[in-house]
Amino acid sequence: MQLTEEVFKRKNESGGSIEVICGSMFSGKTEELIRRINRVRIAKLRYQVFKPKQDTRYDKVDVVSHNSNAIISIPVAKAEAILLQAGHNQVIGIDEAQFFDDKLPDVCNSLASSGIRVIIAGLDMDFKGRPFGPMPALLAIADSVTKVHAVCVVCGNAALYSYRKVPGKNKIMLGELESYEPLCRVCYNLVRV
Repeated sequence: MQLTEEVFKRKNESGGSIEVICGSMFSGKTEELIRRINRVRIAKLRYQVFKPKQDTRYDKVDVVSHNSNAIISIPVAKAEAILLQAGHNQVIGIDEAQFFDDKLPDVCNSLASSGIRVIIAGLDMDFKGRPFGPMPALLAIADSVTKVHAVCVVCGNAALYSYRKVPGKNKIMLGELESYEPLCRVCYNLVRV
C-alpha cells in the first residue's frame, strides 16, 4: 500500500504534457488514442475521454475507431466544457480535435500546466489540404507529435490527404469511405486539378 501511494504521489508531482496524434482520415488516429488510453487504464490512472458533441458517426457517446474499437467518452459542445468536467483525472483524451473551437489549445495548456497528461487525436488538414481548426495551434504547443498515415487507395503509398469524393463546400461534413478516401500527395494533386 505504501509503494502505491508513493508512485501516485510521484505521478501527480510530474508535469503535465500535451501529445498530439494527427494525420488524414483512415490513418489510425483514434485507434492510437484508444491504445494509449487503454495503457493508462492498465496503469490504474484516473482518466476521461472527450469528443465533440457533433461527431455522432458511430456512436453518440463513445469514441469509436474505424476498426470498431471503442472507449467511453463525454461528448461536449465547447472546448471549455472539458475544463469543467476534467475533475481529478490524471489523463485527458480528446478525439476529433479539429471539430472543437479555437479555445481548445488554451484548455489543453491549462490542463497540462496543472499536471495532466493530455492526449489529442485529430485531422491536421481539411479536405482542401489546409490546416484544420485548432490543430495548427495544438501542434505548435505539443510536447510530442505523432503523425500517422493511411494507405493511398490509388497507388498504395503513404497517404496524408483526406480527399472528399462528394461535392460540397462546407469545411465540416461528417462521412466515411462513401464520402472520403485517403490519398498520397501525388494522387491528391492529380485529382484536384
